[in-house]
Amino acid sequence: MIKNKTILGALLLAAVFAAAPVAAQDHSAPAGEEAGEASSSHATIEIPKEPWSFSGVFGTFDKNQLQRGFQVYREVCASCHGMHLVAFRNLAEPGGPEFSEAQVKALAATYEIADPDTEAGVRPGLPSDRWPNPFANDRDARDANGGSVPPDLSVIAKARSTTQPFPWWILNYFTPYAEGGPDYIHALLTRYLDEPPAGSDVPEGKYYNEVFPGHAIGMPPPLQDGLVTYEAAEDGSTVPQTVDQYSRDVSAFLMWAAEPHLVARKETGFQVMAFLFLFAVIMYLVKRKLWSKVDH
Repeated sequence: MIKNKTILGALLLAAVFAAAPVAAQDHSAPAGEEAGEASSSHATIEIPKEPWSFSGVFGTFDKNQLQRGFQVYREVCASCHGMHLVAFRNLAEPGGPEFSEAQVKALAATYEIADPDTEAGVRPGLPSDRWPNPFANDRDARDANGGSVPPDLSVIAKARSTTQPFPWWILNYFTPYAEGGPDYIHALLTRYLDEPPAGSDVPEGKYYNEVFPGHAIGMPPPLQDGLVTYEAAEDGSTVPQTVDQYSRDVSAFLMWAAEPHLVARKETGFQVMAFLFLFAVIMYLVKRKLWSKVDH
């Protein structure tokens, strides 16, 4: 009995350590380059939680924000980063940016898609096509980006995360926090420093970022105030055209790209939990009824 308890205790302890969170890390650089440089500094960086519209059990995506985020991605990010899991037609699906079918068709037609079955080898894009990669292959991508291949952004919001100090991360086993990816992306885009802190060793061609592991990142600051011109929403409302707003919008868009059915999943989960609660109440009442005439 004592031996069995000892083994069980060891397994539980191993599980706790295995589940402990790790520092937010960016693996966009190839092994041996930026990743190797970053290995000298893996201290946990606390990233604040942002008030996303899709947070919580009843959270939903903001259509206007997703449309703005797509605009930021298209005008700024798409020159280096692909999104090969997203098709043009996805932009018209309910729960997403919800562009009209005519808008999606016109957007797709502005891109040339490689197609060996055509005489010219390329053709105008169709809504069924996936978002084209800005580079023909990884070699071209490395040549254009100092030896690094920019990561695909299709699921980047699920591939990145943040950490929480003990004991708060234990609560994730009961109320999982799924917005760590957008938190990380927003922090990464807004926490570049023009002048590195004294004593910081930033290699030539790198930029200092407070969030990126090792702080030396190959991507220059992609955003600046006034870079993207937003049009007023359908209700006439406007938002600031600032780095903070751009980063929030594109982070929300990338969260939708990574999990486009997030809202539907939440609705299904709520319905299942409501059914189970109602079923439990009915079973309790049935039990009371069946046993009410039994003498004790």
